[in-house]
Amino acid sequence: MSTETAAIPGTLRLGLVGSPNSGKTTLFNALTGLHARVGNYPGVTVERREGPCQLGGRRAVVVDLPGTYSLDPVSPDEEIIGRVLDGELGPAPNALVMVTDACSLERSLLVVGQLLARGTPACLVVTMLDELHARGGRLDLERLECALGVPVRGVIGHRGTGLAALRETLATPEKWSRPPIPPPAPAAERAAWADSVLQTVLSQRPNAHRPTELVDRIVLHPVAGSLLFVAVMVAFFQLIFAWAQPAMDAIETGVGLASGGVRSVVPPGLFADFLADGLVAGVGAVVIFLPQIVLLFSLLYLLEDLGYMARAAFVVDRVMARAGLDGRSFISLLSSYACAVPGIMATRSIPSPRNRLVTILVAPLMTCSARLPVYALLIGAFVPATTVWGPIGLQGLVLLGLYALGALSALCAAAVLKRTLVRGDTLPFYMELPSYRVPPLRLLSSQIWSSTSAFLRRAGTIILLVSVVLWVLLTFPRTPPPAGMVGADARRYALEHSLAGRAGHALEPVIAPLGFDWKIGVGLLASLAAREVIVATLAQIYAATDEETSLRSAVRADVGPDGKRIFTPATVASLLIFFVFALQCMSTLAVMRQETGSWRWPAFAFGSLLVLAWTASFVTYHLVSAIT
Repeated sequence: MSTETAAIPGTLRLGLVGSPNSGKTTLFNALTGLHARVGNYPGVTVERREGPCQLGGRRAVVVDLPGTYSLDPVSPDEEIIGRVLDGELGPAPNALVMVTDACSLERSLLVVGQLLARGTPACLVVTMLDELHARGGRLDLERLECALGVPVRGVIGHRGTGLAALRETLATPEKWSRPPIPPPAPAAERAAWADSVLQTVLSQRPNAHRPTELVDRIVLHPVAGSLLFVAVMVAFFQLIFAWAQPAMDAIETGVGLASGGVRSVVPPGLFADFLADGLVAGVGAVVIFLPQIVLLFSLLYLLEDLGYMARAAFVVDRVMARAGLDGRSFISLLSSYACAVPGIMATRSIPSPRNRLVTILVAPLMTCSARLPVYALLIGAFVPATTVWGPIGLQGLVLLGLYALGALSALCAAAVLKRTLVRGDTLPFYMELPSYRVPPLRLLSSQIWSSTSAFLRRAGTIILLVSVVLWVLLTFPRTPPPAGMVGADARRYALEHSLAGRAGHALEPVIAPLGFDWKIGVGLLASLAAREVIVATLAQIYAATDEETSLRSAVRADVGPDGKRIFTPATVASLLIFFVFALQCMSTLAVMRQETGSWRWPAFAFGSLLVLAWTASFVTYHLVSAIT
């Protein structure tokens, strides 16, 4: 859309520039009607976004740029700003929309001065005026307009206040006045200029946000803050299991009914098997875990929008420092909990190239949402739903342990890399902490829906495609069973001699020391496309032998030719540990190649994590086998 729109004569291009956490992306969403992700810390916008907009009958494109405090770049994402404004990445904006938080005007004016010095038509949008007034601040927008020599408009983005007047202003940038005298260039002179402007327009500075100060005494305390962080994480994973189970059971029942309905309507044969085992069982096995995915995103976005995650970056900064990283890396790693792809892209906000590379390499160890269906299947099938203490359940603690193991492994790997292959100093970490805010329900809902719909699209595209391919590989060639073999045994024989079965048996010598059989081997091969595909694979395998049994029941009851259970406690623990460490995602490898500029580092990450996963699984399997 952006390239084509830019080429249309008369189309207006507006560059949206401002400091981090100034409400820039909220304004972008309000103007374009899109649903770009909004966060309460820098790094959410790691590259430019473009969206169409109608301004008084005039077509426009709004370009949302990363937040910055200066046009002198110190990180890759800040370099993008200058390149876009200079027209190196496409047509340069016709006009600039400078966005500033009314409560932190003194910091924003520095970059405003640099933008004004470029001579491009510009206007200033002052956001969060409601918070300024609530804290006793008084800002004269008319005086600010006179001092800067450009139009100034005040808005409250999430409420829509002031947007109509702003749209009217943005429709005619050719009428905007330009600053009579460009602000001075050196940093020290620009700071003096900003201070003189501030004294003219701010009749009363805002008081400190008293509730924020009181809460931060606990949240940012070295001991109390760390204990609170642990408590929040424990509650986080308890809720994922406790609240999601009823909805998961309902979806599982629906998938079973859909599969049975297909077989009752479609005549028996290959096509019925394809629909029931390939499509419904394969995709449905992953969709069952949608409630947990929704809860994961809901709790993450709620903590982000409240302002807690920005504080968590400071709390863990001391821990990150021991690994040679800082809070900037924590923000990127935090994004990897949803998906490693945006987490790796968020490293563009890290100024140090070495720290950025290390963060990219360890980001796949953070437990992304694609691992959750695997964890939930195995934990739900084999870990008793018992309480340990009060409302704290064993299943939630096991899930928390897996997430914690991934995060701890990422820090250990970072520490090793910073002391060996990627040595370098850590730059000082600073980040503006936003006031605590209750996010509007509409904003929170749009964020959750955006991530949830991405999961559903993944289920409807990648997982669907892989499920179809797997069904073909699990069905052909159709090898007749030996004489006298009927029922489930005959179906099992056909599976083992299919193309997928043969591949699984070929892999078995490598994975047998981990406690895995050929069925798990097929799932591991398929999971290279996407981790959660192993769930769809196992669902197809077990549906082909017994379509009446749920996947959780099937894995619990599965036995080998010798009559012994396939999924023993040691096997389950080994498989969970394998998924903690292995890099089984082609999309992650592709974005690592994009961000590092070669296949060298993605290949290193894939190979080293695969060796680590195999070794850790081997140790786990034999250790658990010895004690059970």
